[in-house]
Amino acid sequence: MTWVLASNNVGKLRELSALLQGWDIQPQGAFFNDEAEENGLSFIENALIKARFAAAKTGLAAIADDSGLEVAALQGAPGIYSARYAGAQATDAENNAALLHAMAHLVGEQRQACYYCALVAVRHAHDPTPMIGLGRWCGHILTAPRGEGGFGYDPLMYFDDLQASAAELDPALKNQRSHRAQALRALVAQLQGEWPR
Repeated sequence: MTWVLASNNVGKLRELSALLQGWDIQPQGAFFNDEAEENGLSFIENALIKARFAAAKTGLAAIADDSGLEVAALQGAPGIYSARYAGAQATDAENNAALLHAMAHLVGEQRQACYYCALVAVRHAHDPTPMIGLGRWCGHILTAPRGEGGFGYDPLMYFDDLQASAAELDPALKNQRSHRAQALRALVAQLQGEWPR
């Protein structure tokens, strides 16, 4: 069974491909170039929109992820706008700079933040019973970037238990601990025995 992964984000593709070893997963860019309109109000809604869009475009089962960073002291921002926090075409560096600016007045526990991920699988575009896996990975936001790995807000997201930013972690360790890994484990647990690989 071939699945289409509803993403063209290189970092997400790399992480999910490592996590989905043994699955026949093809990125959506192999089939089409347009993007779903992410107009949901939650990570779950946006992941479902993307999965249904990819399934409709390809006729294949689809997996989609929507994820981002939430800072409680910023009323949950950047949230579902994490990828475009500094503007529609913002780079990771620009988003990181915008977050640091927004948090410049915050100290201590006010800098706590969590990564969230919703991972959705649909058998077809109109699947009435999509499978949903959720993950959360919490730490705090540094005052300056650290590390060269990862993507998105990884250089700013620090984990006390690991004594490292997400961008400083070995990819294998990150793929064990991350919000995306947690969501995938939850999703696969539902898929096993129900849907063919």
